[in-house]
Amino acid sequence: MAVRRFTPEGMLQPTPYAHVAVGTGTRHVHVSGQIARAADGTPLAPGDLAGQVAHALRGAARGLRGAGASFDDVLRLTFYVTDWAPEKIGPFMAGVEEVAGEIGLPVPLPPSSLIGVDHLFEPDVLVEVEATAILD
Repeated sequence: MAVRRFTPEGMLQPTPYAHVAVGTGTRHVHVSGQIARAADGTPLAPGDLAGQVAHALRGAARGLRGAGASFDDVLRLTFYVTDWAPEKIGPFMAGVEEVAGEIGLPVPLPPSSLIGVDHLFEPDVLVEVEATAILD
């Protein structure tokens, strides 16, 4: 396996993600920001943060599979969430948990960042997720 994830002693624990990922492969895979849209552009889960997180992660999984990768190969996830507030962590994590088994998302997650933003490129988009992976 090209990726080893861990959290060194002395770093914040527990967290739902590993703090460090070390990649030893040679093929880099970058999945662009995925949102809650069907292939034809139809919005999915309007107004539902948990639903949009789940759909965006499914999109990232499709992108990874298309490159011959999976979440086991992911070095980093970046989530952008509109109008972030700490009370949104429940619905956010519910969306992650909804699809984790379905898409092979490891627990703990790969190193992850959640970045609050004012808005994304369309007003109905509540979350966008990017994935970076490495393969042998």
